[in-house]
Amino acid sequence: MSFSISLSGLNAASSDLSVTSNNIANVGTTGFKGSRAEFADIFAVTPLGSTGKAIGDGVLLSNVSQQFSQGNLEFTENTLDMAITGEGFFVVRELGTNDLIYSRAGAFNVNENGLIANSANQVLQVFPVDALGNVSTTSLSGTVPLTVPNTVGQPQATTTVNININFPSDITPALTTAALDAELQLNPGNPDPTTYHQATSATVFDSQGNSHILTMYFVMTNDLNNTWETRATIDGRLVDAPGFAAGPPYVAGAQVLDFNSSGTLDVLDADADGTTTTGDGAIAYAPFTLTNGAAPLGITIDYRNTGNTITQEAQGGFSVQSLQQDGFSTGRLSGLEIDDEGLVSANFTNGQTTALGKIALARFDNPQGLNQIGNTSWVETVSSGQAVSGEAGTGNFGLIQAGALETSNVDLTAQLVKLITAQRNFQANSKAIETANTITQTIINIR
Repeated sequence: MSFSISLSGLNAASSDLSVTSNNIANVGTTGFKGSRAEFADIFAVTPLGSTGKAIGDGVLLSNVSQQFSQGNLEFTENTLDMAITGEGFFVVRELGTNDLIYSRAGAFNVNENGLIANSANQVLQVFPVDALGNVSTTSLSGTVPLTVPNTVGQPQATTTVNININFPSDITPALTTAALDAELQLNPGNPDPTTYHQATSATVFDSQGNSHILTMYFVMTNDLNNTWETRATIDGRLVDAPGFAAGPPYVAGAQVLDFNSSGTLDVLDADADGTTTTGDGAIAYAPFTLTNGAAPLGITIDYRNTGNTITQEAQGGFSVQSLQQDGFSTGRLSGLEIDDEGLVSANFTNGQTTALGKIALARFDNPQGLNQIGNTSWVETVSSGQAVSGEAGTGNFGLIQAGALETSNVDLTAQLVKLITAQRNFQANSKAIETANTITQTIINIR
């Protein structure tokens, strides 16, 4: 009896050594969760119950449970390295299957197919999002692989130029637009600077992403009535004013900026008849035909954009406070960005950003019931309960830290102490077997 009891103790101590050794071996494994050997005593019970005076039959390994405490964060220089601070697992999928796998190891890279995957080529799953990054579904069945776009950022033609200018109110003498109009017909790319008071330029884009220079000229035509007129050229070619047929010969329309006595824009005249009418502060120029095969540029110059109103004040002189246009050129992928809520965005060289998806997270009511399959990964079991999916930062889910990895949660010092304890337990059980053997030999040698 003593031999079997001590043998169970040796087996238990050996199992404890194995669990501890595995923890120590994985102290540097990203996302690893240390295990704990749990033991239970063996006690013989008859159908009629126990008298309570029987001696136990030894010990057995009842469970090896993983401890899902948070590991420390180790920051890296790789954007695709990710760590979860709080509850949750990354959701990955084996290529060619519908099997979902769960992991805390966030060391991802781009594979040969442009998919974000780990070293085992398990693909990271994300929730689909719209252009604003809003998730359409948080169901795991609706997740899709995170893919790096292999296309260039599409260009967008300029349609609106918002400009906020202060015009000086003390300019003399007033000019007429006749000289500027004649100069722009003869030399639109470089008109005589004496035919206008001020000018400014902006870069605009056509439907193919090509850039063009939009130049705006300003002439104070009536210093008593606070009236300025404007003309525009693209790449040194005059742009047709609204309400007028294309030239040649070109007849400039009345593109008037009229200020009230307070120095703010009062009315905008863009009518063919030249009469002063109240407007909305925008001049919609006729479509401008390009010579490179791109679609004609139809540009509206808005002098009264939201939150900004052009002014006419003596202080500060002519100054452009802001100048923005809504077009952009063709862009190439410059990098990925991941925020703490798991939204993955692609940044392009043209300044545009595209939302690619939101990293799917899963949690379980009993994570210790998950089945380990290696590679710091687990799969769902009956004991773990079904996966509950969601977004980072919502409910009980933690946040995502990009550019960092979660290290092993193994406390090396504690594991070394456990090694000593397991060794002493093994030695003690060995001693018990030796003692039982001595007693048995003594009994056998009795004559």
